[in-house]
Amino acid sequence: MALHIPSPPVSGFHLGPIFVHFYGLMYVVAITLAIVITRRRWRAMGGDPALVGDVALWAVPAGIIGGRIYFDITTPFDITPHAWYGAFAVWTGGLGIWGGIAGGAAAGIWRVRRSGASCGAFANAVAPALLVAQAAGRIGNYFNQELFGKPTGLPWGLEIAPASRPGGYAQFTTFQPTFLYELIFDLALAAALVWLGHHRDIRPWGLFALYVAGYSAFRIFEESVRIDSSAHFLGLRLNFFIACLGTAAGLAWFAYAQRRKREAGPPARAGSGAGQVQARDAKSVGGRRLTPGPGVQDGSSTG
Repeated sequence: MALHIPSPPVSGFHLGPIFVHFYGLMYVVAITLAIVITRRRWRAMGGDPALVGDVALWAVPAGIIGGRIYFDITTPFDITPHAWYGAFAVWTGGLGIWGGIAGGAAAGIWRVRRSGASCGAFANAVAPALLVAQAAGRIGNYFNQELFGKPTGLPWGLEIAPASRPGGYAQFTTFQPTFLYELIFDLALAAALVWLGHHRDIRPWGLFALYVAGYSAFRIFEESVRIDSSAHFLGLRLNFFIACLGTAAGLAWFAYAQRRKREAGPPARAGSGAGQVQARDAKSVGGRRLTPGPGVQDGSSTG
């Protein structure tokens, strides 16, 4: 009997009259992990962990909206037909990661700036947490039988039910589990960013820039393997070009961030205005003058 990863027997479960999709449930798990990890890292950098909850309250819905808008624009032919709510049906799958990060980042920067804290330092705290969250979210893709790659006979090939196979691939049974490749890569990159934060002097925005560059670089490979529906440009998947742009932009951003001078200013308490922030004698961490916790060194962060 050939080895392979079996397709999921169900996509969710009933909780009374409500059907809970594993896809949505894994997004709840992902958001929870991101908040918990970021709180720990931000506290270790001298920041107020309550700020993380305030940021998440705005960034999470903004990220979902941004992710869905990106999906609807780039793959309009995948919108659920014959239903007025098709463009909003996130429970059926369909959140573009770049739109989600853009929407969440915009809302997050707004809230962090309002508190008077360092956006660059906060971004460095959140970068590994986002990767862990994305890894958890990819488990939801497994239950939706989506985001897989080309047919393969490898032992870890993913069995896809006939109803979920793209047109022209009905005769194939197992496919590349690209969602699993991304899950593994996300966790590995998260660990690498935490290590860099501990052992190297990473300036404000530096870890976040490496997150953008590293994840985008992986997507260059992934987009060359995936066969799910996508908008195309010059014969290639649109997201392939977005990934190339993200890789170059992330590397340039990191180089620029490492050369910038550090700014002064302590971490702000959640809900405080920027005008209430006063400069103090504190060690500079993540781009503003923070009061670090025990054992935290300049430019480092803990995970």
